Amino acid sequence: MSAPQIAAAAEDQDAKIADLQRQVDELKAMVKAMQAAQAAPQMASAPAAGAPAVPPHASLAQPVVLASATPDAKPAPKKKAWHEKLMIRGYTQLRLNEIVSGPKTAPAGVSRLRSVQDSGISENGNFTLRRARLVVQGDISDRVSLYMQGDMAAAVSNQSGTEGRQHFFQMRDAYADVFLDKAKTLKVRLGQSKVPYGWENLQSSSNRLPLDRTDAINAPVPGERDLGVVLYYTPPKVQKIWDELSHDGQKLFGNYGAFALAAYNGQGINRFERNGGLMTVAMATMPVRLDGIGLDGQVAEFGVTAMRNQFRPEVRSGGVSTISYDDNHVNFHGMIYPKPFGIQAEWTIGTAPQWDRSLAAIRSQRATGGYVMAMYRIPETPVGQIIPFARWQTYRGGWKSATNAPRLETDEYEVGVEWLPLKELEVTLNYANVSRTEADERRTGRAKGDLIRAQVQWNY
Repeated sequence: MSAPQIAAAAEDQDAKIADLQRQVDELKAMVKAMQAAQAAPQMASAPAAGAPAVPPHASLAQPVVLASATPDAKPAPKKKAWHEKLMIRGYTQLRLNEIVSGPKTAPAGVSRLRSVQDSGISENGNFTLRRARLVVQGDISDRVSLYMQGDMAAAVSNQSGTEGRQHFFQMRDAYADVFLDKAKTLKVRLGQSKVPYGWENLQSSSNRLPLDRTDAINAPVPGERDLGVVLYYTPPKVQKIWDELSHDGQKLFGNYGAFALAAYNGQGINRFERNGGLMTVAMATMPVRLDGIGLDGQVAEFGVTAMRNQFRPEVRSGGVSTISYDDNHVNFHGMIYPKPFGIQAEWTIGTAPQWDRSLAAIRSQRATGGYVMAMYRIPETPVGQIIPFARWQTYRGGWKSATNAPRLETDEYEVGVEWLPLKELEVTLNYANVSRTEADERRTGRAKGDLIRAQVQWNY
């Protein structure tokens, strides 16, 4: 073989070797791609739709595209089951009440210093669990949500003679919200829920500054709840203001509408229906920005509620009255949310079942009263948020949830301070000067005295 031929053969051999090396490199790359595809969680057992198949006669040098090996591919999100959307929360209140002056005890027929709002105000006082609430809530679907709340600090009377038993679990709320539009501005609430009467009644006890609600505003709906149906509507502009107030840490009245129409049984929380009629309620409340009058960032809110009902109270002779009594009320509320100073007031007028001492019988009589409260919010201090407050309340009228619907005559002045060292912990100290009739038609006169009270609330 001549030298040129030898050189040509060497060049041809080198070309073949280079071509074989290129094919080996491409084969290694393809194997790596297949291994990566097998390791990936999104690897499909079959080629993705539309991916080109590799014919058996294709050259190893041809590039292979593996759609399932694409690094940007992500698994489809798994839709949560309804029970996975539920949330559990709650709060507990430990109280200490002490009567520092006034009649802790009294002879038969004479009023003692007591309150319809807190049975822990008694001659023995000391510690009580005022509330121990547990809430389960969440969205069943995009249009339906549920809410259930129980209280583990409820009391049951007459378990052993006249001695009661404490800390039973009692249903407070059990309802579903059905949203009628995608924006969730209009909803129907079905079940046992708060009656939209009075701003203070709607506000959760976990948010309220004073330890108790006032007698006048609570008298039309003791326990705040009943069984029925409510239609709530909240315009987006109103909801935006409430969202801003909530983000600022203000104490709002809860998940209720700007407008409400409701129908309930009318006998009160956890009680049988007695007369076949319905209690009807209508409410309107509207927040207003005060920037235009120089109070930048501050919001006022005004509203009115009307309630019409027929009620049958329990009677001393046993059972429930066979007579239905007019139980009709109108409430007006107004407030300026504290930033830092705020003021809140409500007034109610109407007629309600009430014991008439001169007739020794129950009849519908005038019921009226209300309160005014001032507060000063200091959201940031070295020890947490502090809100001092002062409140005056008055009421003249029946207390329909007590036996024989006794007449209450209440005048009370109180001052206090709420301290939030942590968002999970609230401490309230309170002093009150009280003048009250006891909620018992067999006792007369007004008990006057002074109370010192304290409460620790932990949220979870």
